[in-house]
Amino acid sequence: MKQKSTITAKWDDRIFDTCNYIFLTLVFIVTLYPFLNVLAISLNDSTDTVRGGIYIWPREFTLDNYKAIFEYDYLVTGFFNSVLRTVIGTALGVLSSAMVAFTLSRADFQGRKFVSTILVLTLYFSGGLIPGYMLMRELSLINSFWVYVLPGMVNAFNIIIVRSFMDGLPYSLQESAKIDGANDFSIFWRIVLPLCTPVLATIALFVAVGQWNSWFDTYLYNSSNPSLTTLQYELMKILQNTTMGAADANQFRGTTGEAAAAKVSPESIKMAISMVTIIPILLVYPFVQRFFVQGMTLGAVKS
Repeated sequence: MKQKSTITAKWDDRIFDTCNYIFLTLVFIVTLYPFLNVLAISLNDSTDTVRGGIYIWPREFTLDNYKAIFEYDYLVTGFFNSVLRTVIGTALGVLSSAMVAFTLSRADFQGRKFVSTILVLTLYFSGGLIPGYMLMRELSLINSFWVYVLPGMVNAFNIIIVRSFMDGLPYSLQESAKIDGANDFSIFWRIVLPLCTPVLATIALFVAVGQWNSWFDTYLYNSSNPSLTTLQYELMKILQNTTMGAADANQFRGTTGEAAAAKVSPESIKMAISMVTIIPILLVYPFVQRFFVQGMTLGAVKS
């Protein structure tokens, strides 16, 4: 009887594992297919793309779509500024959010409820576009690189997430550190931050993606200064000009750029731009995943 029940249990496990593998395989295919389709269209000849029927492999392979993009003026400058703003903005944004969240998580902070209420209100109300521009102008941030970094350093949503995580940490760890002579800065840097690695990695990903994809602030504040342009803003201009049929040859450098511009279509340019914007930020995910695992290991001492 026991042998039959054991065999039945093994068959149930096998059926469950098989269904699980099939389900995960379908999810993997559904998730991967759009990316492969965009990649295939971006590598396919634009004239042939109009015929349709391209799925995961280009029918007529070509790099003209990417040549048309990378021949564009200021694209290298925009790429450098986008990387710089992503790195600096993410580092300062995560650090400032963690510092404010640590202060609000302290039970001995008298203005905890008042400051938390003000932060929550900013999620529902804002000054608007014109007051925001006037504020940036009064702070002398127009035509400045720091307009990309300073306005987004303190984000109420990120602070609330980090503070909620810190509220779950045992306060006895901080009390023990105080007894051993540690000050608030040492407690924050040596005890709280290592335990908050998972949530900080999540916040870092949010901030990095937001910084990398941002272009509207460039349009508002730095559009008159080509040296402060960003990759997303330049790609937006290429896509807009191509879609409107106004991608003139004088926007490209040399005869190579003119020839490349003549061979592309809005659909091809759109897919090539998507790949250019997706791949760099996609490379960040493995590093963030490593910090997730490390942070969960360090945070295991909570229990």
